[in-house]
Amino acid sequence: MTPLQPLAALLAQSERERDMALADMQRAQLASDAADAQAQQLLEYRRDYEKRWGAQFAREGKIELVRCYQSFIERLTQAVDQQARVAEHSKQQARQRRPCSARGRNALRLGAQADRTPHERVAQRGRTPRAAADRRNRRAYRLGPHRPERPPARGLNTVQRNFEEPK
Repeated sequence: MTPLQPLAALLAQSERERDMALADMQRAQLASDAADAQAQQLLEYRRDYEKRWGAQFAREGKIELVRCYQSFIERLTQAVDQQARVAEHSKQQARQRRPCSARGRNALRLGAQADRTPHERVAQRGRTPRAAADRRNRRAYRLGPHRPERPPARGLNTVQRNFEEPK
């Protein structure tokens, strides 16, 4: 087992989880859009029906026909109200399936691009086993005894230094 296998397995697992979350979020959004469209269609149908029959009843209308119209409009209004509740519920479901953090939303939105950096890190670690030693050497050189003196501090320390007596 190479040292990179656990990291690669963890990366594959996070990709699967991301893909599942993305698919779940997309399904919820599609359901929400469909519920909204259906609610809109019902609302338009009710308006059209009221306009058409309202004009008919303005000219003439039998009492039995008026009662049927009122009954149908009442049931149609109930259907519109129910569909509006279904649409609102599906919007809430879609909102709940969205990631809470901006980082999570970006990861889902960017898809494979968001994983590019971890893949590159895994590949880079496996590519050059000498890279870690090189980094350690550079760091040791930067922090070693040959390091030049720090430049004088700015701010309060500089002001204090100006008021010190020369030695």
